Amino acid sequence: MKLLQKLISKSTKKAEREGRDLALAGDDPYSFAQTVALHALAPRARSRAELHALLLKRGVEDEMAATVLDNLELQGLLNDLEFAQIWSDSRQRQKKLSKRVIAQELRHKGVAQDIIDETVDGIDDDAEYQMAFDLAEKKYRSVSHLDPDVAYRRIDSLLARKGFGHGMVSRIMRQLIDGVPD
Repeated sequence: MKLLQKLISKSTKKAEREGRDLALAGDDPYSFAQTVALHALAPRARSRAELHALLLKRGVEDEMAATVLDNLELQGLLNDLEFAQIWSDSRQRQKKLSKRVIAQELRHKGVAQDIIDETVDGIDDDAEYQMAFDLAEKKYRSVSHLDPDVAYRRIDSLLARKGFGHGMVSRIMRQLIDGVPD
């Protein structure tokens, strides 16, 4: 019963918010769309496609959304290249993700392929390899007491989840487990 009440309450609140959104948009649709976009940009940078989808979801017409986004770009508040570079740096530093995964995430966020290519090309191959090696070395310290096959599988799966290719994983594993220098 409580779950049903909670669901009803949630849908009622959503309907009220949407009604309020439409009422605000009716007064000055441009101002409403700009406010929505600026509130979305406050916590973190976003791609143009993300903001466009958000504006459409909030009931802003396509043409009005495009106008607001164009003006935000002219003001320097919206820049897909800058967003892609910030996203890439953040994902490398915090999540230790490979170029391939970063490119996939940027594609999912609606960033143009030429911007993705430029961003990913800016990632140094040696730095990416060193990041993967450091990640594998840390994992190796925690699993070195296990059977070598088990340790290999765990490190291999960790690096695979982070998006590193099999060739790089094999090279790192040779260095770690067999002690073979690169």
